[in-house]
Amino acid sequence: MLWRKTMVAVAAALVVTACGTATGGEAPVPGPVSAADLAKVTLKVGDQKGGVKSLLTAANLLQGAPYKIEWATFTSGPPLLEAASAGAIDTGRVGNTPPIFAAAAQAKIKVISVSRSNVEREALLVPPDSPLQDVASLKGKTIGVAKGSSAHGQLLNTLHRNGLSTKDVKLSFLQPSEAYAAFTQHTIDAWAIWDPYTAQAQLEAHARVLADGRGASNGLGFLAASTAALGDPGKNAALRDFAVRVVKAQKWADTHRDAWAQAWAKETGLKLDVAQKAVDAGRDLPVVLDDSVVASEQQLADAFTDEKTLPGKVDFAAYVDRRFAADLDQARSNG
Repeated sequence: MLWRKTMVAVAAALVVTACGTATGGEAPVPGPVSAADLAKVTLKVGDQKGGVKSLLTAANLLQGAPYKIEWATFTSGPPLLEAASAGAIDTGRVGNTPPIFAAAAQAKIKVISVSRSNVEREALLVPPDSPLQDVASLKGKTIGVAKGSSAHGQLLNTLHRNGLSTKDVKLSFLQPSEAYAAFTQHTIDAWAIWDPYTAQAQLEAHARVLADGRGASNGLGFLAASTAALGDPGKNAALRDFAVRVVKAQKWADTHRDAWAQAWAKETGLKLDVAQKAVDAGRDLPVVLDDSVVASEQQLADAFTDEKTLPGKVDFAAYVDRRFAADLDQARSNG
């Protein structure tokens, strides 16, 4: 659906610049864009259940955007990034693993900002009546997971920490809604998933947590953009503004948890108690897209390569673009 907002009144001489300097693998930063040209831009944003649109709406941060936003909904991060690489969307937010799979496929995307969530909400779940009591007992069992999702990465590391690999289990690659049905119907033995699905399964299906992301996940989530959008002056300027709005919204949500839960439930159709449980556990907070983030992602990428899940080594740094760093730092500091 097309989300239209009127542009705030600005002087004709005003220009919007893409602040920051390209370093490393970044593409050249386009030059300044006039307010009139920015008003002609339509930024195509990919979203997931309870994602960026809900957050920005709740925080009242879509008001005054000096460009149009067109939303598209995806079931998980991998298809969202496929769409970005193909030019069907310009940007979208995903977990820590989709950019790694996108990099392995030489996708035309870059990550432009990052946040960190509570890794305890990235869970490996089993039904309440399951005989499984620890991760080691999963050997030979069927686990549902969305391929290339953050849950896939958490599952890989969880198995490794318990002396297993993905070759020791049967992976059933399912999108969250499919996996939830399979989980409740006992056609899979366990489910690797993230919030709000973790909260939903716990409250509605009385799921039991066999293991969570502590020690197995870095909890990172990324705002990614297509290289085509980053190379386009108008869309580059819109991306800068949009990324700043997301940071501000994440900070707002952390200090307005009840309001965020209510808005999230209304937007997605989640039950309020599900949304409240997910929000109370701690959601995404913006962090610096620094070398430690890149190193953490590289370690995860190497783990997938070692498992031969990916065809070769991924250079994650080549898919990082820090051109908006100064603006994002200011947004983190000032809210």
